[in-house]
Amino acid sequence: MVTITDVARRAGVSPSTVSYALSGKRPISDATRRRVEEAVRDLGYRPHAGARVPAGDRPNVLALAAPLRPGVHVPGVMRLAVSVVTTARAHDHDVLLLTQEEADEGLSRALGTASVDGLLLTDVEHHDPRLPRLRSLDSPSVLIGVPADPRGLTCVDLDFKAAGEACVNHLAGLGHRVVALVGSPPEIYLRGTAYAHHLMLGFTQAAARHGLTTSVHPGDPDPATAPRLAERLLREHPALTAVVIHNEPLLAPLIAAFEHLGLRVPADLSVMALCPDDLALTPRVPVTSVSLPPDELGTRAVELLMQKLRGVPVPETTLLPPRLTERSSTRRA
Repeated sequence: MVTITDVARRAGVSPSTVSYALSGKRPISDATRRRVEEAVRDLGYRPHAGARVPAGDRPNVLALAAPLRPGVHVPGVMRLAVSVVTTARAHDHDVLLLTQEEADEGLSRALGTASVDGLLLTDVEHHDPRLPRLRSLDSPSVLIGVPADPRGLTCVDLDFKAAGEACVNHLAGLGHRVVALVGSPPEIYLRGTAYAHHLMLGFTQAAARHGLTTSVHPGDPDPATAPRLAERLLREHPALTAVVIHNEPLLAPLIAAFEHLGLRVPADLSVMALCPDDLALTPRVPVTSVSLPPDELGTRAVELLMQKLRGVPVPETTLLPPRLTERSSTRRA
């Protein structure tokens, strides 16, 4: 199948220029338009209906592909979705939500018609199979997540690699030498989800620089599993003095499990978390944390997409710097 990228290559222009030439969304020189039209005829390209919608008749709808796959933390996705919807409405756009059952098929269906102006995607994998399709689309897209190869895409996310480094640097500065990371559910690692990869990379690389003993443990989000996980961590690492938790449902249950085993937080065990600020304040001892900003990510993603719709250049990758807040759950080893 001939794609818009093939047409752009033949005409010697960018895919966005082809889209503008076909839709009339931006002024294009006569010479460029002729080259695009010749390439379309030569290759037999058939633009989707959205490429032929006049600029004044756009549907003012964005699609949010947020597949609710196993291991995905649904409250976090919904918080992100609310931010996307709120920001989109400020730009006079509605949002079409594509969930687990329809995410992949809905992606092609929505973008194969005139139903949406642009696309936002979550649950981005390190080697995401959707990327070739995204690179060939007429419609602009923004990934909330950063794959291994972001070339030709627009991505925004928390800098999870720097977040992992910040946690280790904080604990190493307090003299901790044996630290464990309780991460996302196993399904997240099996799919190669990008944020989990970047966090683990930052955590392990920083630990190696500091000469720490570390381990990474995928965490079942069922609170009932917390006691077994706490026992396993202490059995495998008797000298354990600090734990970093990136698994929101396990935060309070795991702290309670350690305390049930006789470890006081922070006197015997320091605890850090990657979570929204409000969740870090819910345990009995407020938790030192790196803030997860779903609200800001949703806003930034929509803003980037609106800039692309206006033809404004945007950076390939936007990383939000981690913000670490020290609270009562960490102390010197």
